[in-house]
Amino acid sequence: MEKLLEQILKIPNESPKLFLKEVLLNFPDKVIFSTSFGLEDQIITHVLATEKLNVEIFTLDTGRMFPETYSTWNRTREHYKINIKAYFPQNENVEKLLNSKGTHSFYESLENRKECCFIRKVEPLKRALANKKIWITGIRAEQSNSRSSMKVAEIDNENQLIKIHPLYHWTWQDCINYAQKNKVISNPLHDKKFLSIGCQPCTRAIKEGESFRSGRWWWEDTSQKECGLHITQK
Repeated sequence: MEKLLEQILKIPNESPKLFLKEVLLNFPDKVIFSTSFGLEDQIITHVLATEKLNVEIFTLDTGRMFPETYSTWNRTREHYKINIKAYFPQNENVEKLLNSKGTHSFYESLENRKECCFIRKVEPLKRALANKKIWITGIRAEQSNSRSSMKVAEIDNENQLIKIHPLYHWTWQDCINYAQKNKVISNPLHDKKFLSIGCQPCTRAIKEGESFRSGRWWWEDTSQKECGLHITQK
């Protein structure tokens, strides 16, 4: 994977469209993109769909997404005439969790929250990424301190593939400007100050002066606002 990473890091990344085209030109097989229907992911979906790039698009339906997110999902499918594959958590794991710990155990401890995230997100992600070589994400450096130490492309040892972030150096304003200029479908939650969008019980709007991901798991006293999908590589 180190050789593949070196090749990708040599590709200019000033333009997400050109970067993705070059990646797919050189590595056409087994490339996949995950979307949670936030603005960054909607921009990447727009590029993939309008440029007709052959990339499988999927989302993790945790069963606890906002109605606005489901609406954005459907509007995106219809507008671009594309399929967005859904991966769900294993029903027996969800049933076991709720029957043993109740419906809101994630509020009770960090361990419980990570358990819920693993069942609803991490395990389905592993199935989605199986046998893939390159995983496209909407990660940006500006989103958090932990993400600011990543690179445009990196090895994901957990999933044994290369993870690339075409918008890594973009600011939130860059995303807004691009979306407005190109009429990208936007999740209505963004207009309500939800900048980072996850499961409904675990996400709130951010307040004036708060960081980008402050609305995620707001009850936790930690700066590491991650669910386990994106682990900073050492």
